[in-house]
Amino acid sequence: MVWADPLQDALSHAAGEDLSPILRSFLLLTALSLIPFMVIALTSFTRIVVVLSLLRSALGLQQTPPNSVLLTLGMFLTLFTMSPVFQAAKQAGLDPYVKHEIAADVAVGKAFEPFKLFMVRQTREEDLVAVARMAKLPAPRSIDEINALQLIPAFMLSELRTAFQIGFVIFLPFLLIDLVVAAILMALGMIMLPPSTISLPLKILLFLLINGWSLLAQALLSSYHG
Repeated sequence: MVWADPLQDALSHAAGEDLSPILRSFLLLTALSLIPFMVIALTSFTRIVVVLSLLRSALGLQQTPPNSVLLTLGMFLTLFTMSPVFQAAKQAGLDPYVKHEIAADVAVGKAFEPFKLFMVRQTREEDLVAVARMAKLPAPRSIDEINALQLIPAFMLSELRTAFQIGFVIFLPFLLIDLVVAAILMALGMIMLPPSTISLPLKILLFLLINGWSLLAQALLSSYHG
């Protein structure tokens, strides 16, 4: 894992006795600052947030729900989705390191393995091959040959593609409502009345009648565990 080597070295040195507590704290804070990027790059957060944003656009709502609400909901849905991976990473890497059974660099490698398996399952082969071509590297033949520099961007590309596919399906019924409302207003000669004035309440009503938020959350979770 090319990307993990600097982090592994830093943690390994931080675990030694030759570094002062201040320096070890600095390295720990540096590692913690990378958590937001790791959540985006290594978990289901990207797919979930993009789908929620596309749903808001399909409903025709620009600022409702606000971004803070969507991000918080996306974070908890990510936690539900990734809980088996987090637990496996804790058991494989963190627990042995806390018990001083393995070194810091070994702990990082073992903790990354559950995330690697999760990302490989969600990554399309064509995206992985495309990233390998962009990096001018041979396409990996097995999971062991896949390094993080290839896997992470391929995983994110696959997540974006899946999110837009789900968003396309979400857009269809709301687009149909917009077209029907526009056609009716045109037939009635009410050209000056914006169709969104009529279609927006109808779309919200339809979404509430089908319990859309719960259905969407269940669909997103089942897209990983199904």
